[in-house]
Amino acid sequence: MKVKVKFRSLTTQVLIAIVLGILFGQFFPKHATELKVLADIFIKMIKMVIAPIIFLTVVNGIAGMGDMKKLGRIGGKALLYFEIVSTFALAIGIVVVNVIKPGVGVNASTAKAAAVAQYTKQAAESSQGLMGFISSIIPDNFIGALAKGELLPILFVSILFGVALASMGERSKPVLHLFERITEAIFKMVDMIMKVSPIAAFGAMSYTIGKFGIGSLFFLGKLMGSVYITMALFILIVLGAIARFYGFSILKFIAYIKEEIFLVIGTSSSESALPRMMERLQKYGCSKSTVGLVLPTGYSFNLDGTAIYLSMAAIFIAQAYGIDLTIWQELTLLGILMVTSKGAAGVTGSGFVTLAATLAAFPMVPVEGMALLLGVDRFMSEARAITNLIGNGVATVVIAKSEKEFGVEEESSFEDSSLKVNEITA
Repeated sequence: MKVKVKFRSLTTQVLIAIVLGILFGQFFPKHATELKVLADIFIKMIKMVIAPIIFLTVVNGIAGMGDMKKLGRIGGKALLYFEIVSTFALAIGIVVVNVIKPGVGVNASTAKAAAVAQYTKQAAESSQGLMGFISSIIPDNFIGALAKGELLPILFVSILFGVALASMGERSKPVLHLFERITEAIFKMVDMIMKVSPIAAFGAMSYTIGKFGIGSLFFLGKLMGSVYITMALFILIVLGAIARFYGFSILKFIAYIKEEIFLVIGTSSSESALPRMMERLQKYGCSKSTVGLVLPTGYSFNLDGTAIYLSMAAIFIAQAYGIDLTIWQELTLLGILMVTSKGAAGVTGSGFVTLAATLAAFPMVPVEGMALLLGVDRFMSEARAITNLIGNGVATVVIAKSEKEFGVEEESSFEDSSLKVNEITA
């Protein structure tokens, strides 16, 4: 059997870059730790185009939709879905960590409060309460929302602008036509940026292995294994059941977005794949307005992977310190996590800051125990980001299908082509 590898494929290039990054980080750790800048530059380039893509996509979709009742219905359905599924993810994490008990027997004396000081400080600064959170959604000015690149303010401005254009009727057509052309140009920019993603993946993986070492993969391996297994089960069973109910295959969907998944593995950030996911979901069959509303909102409200990690990490620390939480205390923790997990963004390290905020509000578990996780958090952040990416993709398809905003002919064309997108063919 002859095997042919398509080296021009972005997936293949990113995979090779990840492997080379692991090797470089292992054998040249001193130089490898300096390569993080490659990933940082790439993520900055991606973040550069996120704001205009969300703004243009949402505005075009809403103005083209014209039905404000449908807009409210889609938003309401999305938020209800996010709350149910992310709460389910939190509960699964708590159940699994109580069954496997990865923290039992861990030496908690090595945890130093100073090691997590920066995260507790960031958590304190970001803790604004409910009214502060609502106020932060409304930007100081129109341009500032786009300039700062914060997802929810951008979404807020985009919805208002889209509704305003929709109310203008035919007079809005020239503006929408211009926005369509600008959108095409920006997605061309995304394609150009994506060509350097293998370099970013190499830099990120080199840094991770060079700084923490392959040996850190085995340190606290029981917790890592528990987190990875739980997230895999959540994707295949929970999201798989939801996908099956709405008439599509979770495995075929994962195969369809595999390039975005490998990009997330390389950069440890689900945000790096956001522009491409918006484009891919539209090609998959979801309407532009549904993608523009559901996907960016999901990056703040539907972080399933982060939810699983937070619940497991908090109880892991309690187990390491020999703290036996009652069922009511764990339910209290679940309630706190339902709030704090909604504030995590899709960027590297935000899960750790959110964990610090959670433990600060739940004094039964010592916040200095987070130091136990520092060595392996980077590796678990990849699992978090992948689960977040897949979860938000499934949510977008589900909402699109439930609202009949999904192109059936595009889905069937995908399923026919999904068998042809293997990167290694026999």
